[in-house]
Amino acid sequence: MATSVEKKQTNSKTKTKIEHRHKAQSQVSQFADLAKRIAKGDQVMPPALLTGTARRRHLRSTLREDHAQRIEQQAHGAEEKFAKLAESRFKFFRGTALLFYRDMLGQDGDMPTVMALGDVHPENFGVMPDKNGAPIFGVNDFDETVYAPFTWDIKRGAVGFWIAAKEEGGMKRKKRRNVVKAFVNGYLEAMKGYAEHATEKNDSYRMDNSPKVIRRLFKEAWEERRDWLWDDYLKPSGRGFRADDELQPISSEIPKFQKAIDDLAKSNGLDVPDRAGELKVKDVCVRHGQGTASLGLPRYYVLIEGPSKDATDDIIIEFKSARRSALDGLTPPVEFNAGDKADRIAHGQRVQLAHGDIFYGAVKIDGESFMSRERAPFRDDIDLDELSTKTWKAYARVCGAALAQAHALSDDLGQVDYDVEPSIIAAATPHDLFIDDILEFTVEAADRLKEDHRIFRRDHARGAFSKVDMIYR
Repeated sequence: MATSVEKKQTNSKTKTKIEHRHKAQSQVSQFADLAKRIAKGDQVMPPALLTGTARRRHLRSTLREDHAQRIEQQAHGAEEKFAKLAESRFKFFRGTALLFYRDMLGQDGDMPTVMALGDVHPENFGVMPDKNGAPIFGVNDFDETVYAPFTWDIKRGAVGFWIAAKEEGGMKRKKRRNVVKAFVNGYLEAMKGYAEHATEKNDSYRMDNSPKVIRRLFKEAWEERRDWLWDDYLKPSGRGFRADDELQPISSEIPKFQKAIDDLAKSNGLDVPDRAGELKVKDVCVRHGQGTASLGLPRYYVLIEGPSKDATDDIIIEFKSARRSALDGLTPPVEFNAGDKADRIAHGQRVQLAHGDIFYGAVKIDGESFMSRERAPFRDDIDLDELSTKTWKAYARVCGAALAQAHALSDDLGQVDYDVEPSIIAAATPHDLFIDDILEFTVEAADRLKEDHRIFRRDHARGAFSKVDMIYR
């Protein structure tokens, strides 16, 4: 039997071992310093040039850092997300924005600054509600939005279309080049139009004025609200959310979320529309398994009683946990600041969608930052695997135009204090050279991502992402 002295010695050794092991510090500040040096022209090797073991360790540490909270909490969504990233190169691209942008750090400091979307790809455009609850098409994911060079969105979007056209469309390289060209040309043509006519604050893609490929999306996305509510969300009585593998009712939390709704209305200066009734919360649920980049982060749906009080016209407000942007500290230094977490996301939406969702905003729930938006029967994005070669190009072109409108609003509704549109047109001149530069970047980034995905799958199969980085002394 161990004596009390021996027990004390054992406890002391255990304590010493614990004290000599601690979580690795975030690399955000180191990369921010590196971005500033690269922006100044210092000769520094960026992570994009790493190869072999060095690249493998960089990839592993970046993904562990980006998902540290989810890994430490042993959230089911963390493993679910890593499994999803292993499934395809496009999903890997979508879910690893921090890795992508650390490869770009400090680049394009000479280019005009805009309110950048931050995560442009073919599935981050779609149909959503405008300020009146009617469907419009445009950029629809603002989680990463920051002020950044306009080229950062162009490059992310070009790589996204390149990879998606390969994985979802089965296209060879020549056809993928044409899709990327259509995306960039759509952007430049629309930006030239805004430079000449300044119509960006009044334009919107609606069912009546959209190109054919988008009109089809409007028709496919449409569903009667009553059918949508009963088919996807409500229990048979209509008095609250049903329980299933995606929805977990937490009706005891209604008072907490009533306060969140009230806070949202106050901060937005909301003139409550008739369709929202009295903004009375009927029920609350946790939403599981949604998203790619945000999979594993807290997400709640709040059911608001509609004016008829019979559940045929209830509305759903989503609250999603907000994090720092993947671009934060990696862009060249800019003079403009969109804020932090959900405040930043709400600012980006107000700038980039002139007629956007009135329920888009930022609130605190249990002291944590959450963004909000309305779920709608017609909120949807396009089915990429249904696009033909011709419609891929048409879709890429209209997405480029929608991104141009979002950027053009940076000096109307955002903080940018110079005329954005002519500056971008000048910076992208000669256009053939600009497009060729984007294509060259796209091919290099996509080839690097192909190797990164191979490395990731190898590491994931060996349990590399079940823990965060630790320092042992």
